[in-house]
Amino acid sequence: MAQLLKFELVSPERLLRSGEVQEVIVPGSEGEFTVLPMHAPVLSTLKTGVIRFKDEGGAEFRVFVRGGFAEVVDNGLIILAETAIPMEELDQDRLSQEIRNSQEDVADAEDDETRAKAQQALDHLQQLQASL
Repeated sequence: MAQLLKFELVSPERLLRSGEVQEVIVPGSEGEFTVLPMHAPVLSTLKTGVIRFKDEGGAEFRVFVRGGFAEVVDNGLIILAETAIPMEELDQDRLSQEIRNSQEDVADAEDDETRAKAQQALDHLQQLQASL
């Protein structure tokens, strides 16, 4: 039997996933990374993107995230996301609101580094919208 990874995905609104999975692909701020069972410990911030994971039966799930942290510990992964929306719940109106929020982040940025990160998040949201 294949080994599984303990996985929790939490947002301020709700617990989106708690259980065992085969793998998780995480949109880390330094680039996407895949977490498999027995992964080395890692702590990463999240960039705006889509978390993809396979449950114990191999079914694939996708969850849009905006901000937060991912921590790999003792054959487990915990993701604390500022915003987390299952892709099947992400409609054009909700995505348009996320884009407006991101545009405000760009406009409100107080320094070049913050503005660049906000612009990167906005660009990714607009790409996501174009793919829907």
